[in-house]
Amino acid sequence: MPISPRLVTLAAVISVLAASAAHAVDDFSSASSSAPMAFKLCGGEGAPIKTAVCKETGYDKLVDPIDKAMAAAAAKAPANIRPLLKRDQAWFNEIIVNAAESVAEADEFDMRDEFGATLRQRAAMLEAVASGFGRPGLSGKWANAFGNIAVTPADNGAYNLAIETRSVYGSGSDRRRECKIDAVVRPGAGAWLSGTLSPEDTKEADGDNKSKPAKPVTIKLRRQGETLRVVVIDPEWFYENRPSCQYMMQLTASYFAIDKPDAVPDRADAAFIAPTSDCQRPETASDEEICADPDLADNDRKLNRAWQALLPRLDAATRRALTEDQRKWVDSQATQYPEFLHPAWEKRTSFMHYTSDARDRLDRLQRERIALLDGFDDKRSGLAGTWLAYNAVIEVTVDKDGGVSAKGWKWTQGDWKAGCDYEMSGKLVGGAFRSEEKRKNPDTLERDHAILIVNRLDDVLAKKRVNADGEDESKCKRNYTISSTARLFPARPSPDIDNLGGGSIR
Repeated sequence: MPISPRLVTLAAVISVLAASAAHAVDDFSSASSSAPMAFKLCGGEGAPIKTAVCKETGYDKLVDPIDKAMAAAAAKAPANIRPLLKRDQAWFNEIIVNAAESVAEADEFDMRDEFGATLRQRAAMLEAVASGFGRPGLSGKWANAFGNIAVTPADNGAYNLAIETRSVYGSGSDRRRECKIDAVVRPGAGAWLSGTLSPEDTKEADGDNKSKPAKPVTIKLRRQGETLRVVVIDPEWFYENRPSCQYMMQLTASYFAIDKPDAVPDRADAAFIAPTSDCQRPETASDEEICADPDLADNDRKLNRAWQALLPRLDAATRRALTEDQRKWVDSQATQYPEFLHPAWEKRTSFMHYTSDARDRLDRLQRERIALLDGFDDKRSGLAGTWLAYNAVIEVTVDKDGGVSAKGWKWTQGDWKAGCDYEMSGKLVGGAFRSEEKRKNPDTLERDHAILIVNRLDDVLAKKRVNADGEDESKCKRNYTISSTARLFPARPSPDIDNLGGGSIR
């Protein structure tokens, strides 16, 4: 009995989803909520503070209340919010352990006293969170490992925000991330409220001794179930002209309600936008962030719908190739968030939490993939157009005389030194691309069904190439053994596919 095309397509979809579920999650990409919630601060192997110092300062008596408060709050949290609360505790533990290393080496009373105050504040915050679940609306105080936000109603459906974040990873100004800033947000698209962070009176002087106001920064927020989701849009690394909020990297986060409101509560959509993965048991750090953010969860659902709609249109060879590419893209998504949360290339501050940038990068990765699947140009003939894969992008232009130029790049997920830049030119001869390069292994572009294969031969040569005197000049200049070969798919132009020039970290 022949197998129906519909069942074949369904099997292909299931195989991709199964590949995602079966993905071997290592410690780097695993969900933060899977880490132990209790942390060892005093004495013993691996503890950052010696027993004598702990007893002298009383730190040994401050850890247990945190553990008990966390257990009580987690027990009251809804099942889909519990992992986000546990993630928040894991992040607090990372902050405090980093800070403890400096405290252990310091003699300053103020630093030791401040450290103890941070531990006491965390226990109190978790106790208040345990009482805050079930709060309706937006009004009230919300908090997390990085700080807190007070939300109060204003006119015409607007809200005033008073934000204060503070995370101290150790001694020295380079280990402190603090921000105190206000904003007004108003109803926007969907259930989001948006506005700009208030400018400060301080002006920035330029070379002509003139002044200019601080650059406006967009902020938006909405409920995501029992959390308040706050997102800062494309923040800069450092705001020199904002003395009270020079670092905004940790404003993007999930905040938890503190106690019940005293006044009559306001109303807001408190729905939990669920992605296709299980938010009660997220496997990866990226899964956690997708569950935390309504936009990312919606992206995930759009991506799944686009995937299921596309597969029936494809021939068997293209479907097989795209399915393999999708498996590798799923692996890339799993590592995208943790790689930008603790970016290794920021050597002095990689232990800090870059929540704004990490969320933004995950959002871009999702939207880029949706643009490919929604705009998959399977009827395209020839070479011209934009082509995209999980690890490469290239744009090919063909003029009326058959002249071909191509620009793009290939990357290795997380390795900012491993990119290959595509800068090609040549001619169409008998319908085939011929490079203008004079070398043993010239650039090649060739079609295989709906697929564009770039530099097919380099897949073999790269493995043999050990130095500049090897088989041929490397196409990936930073590493001779990296292959520039890529298999890409036809994508219609989209603002979400905008990285043709390379140079960005994946």
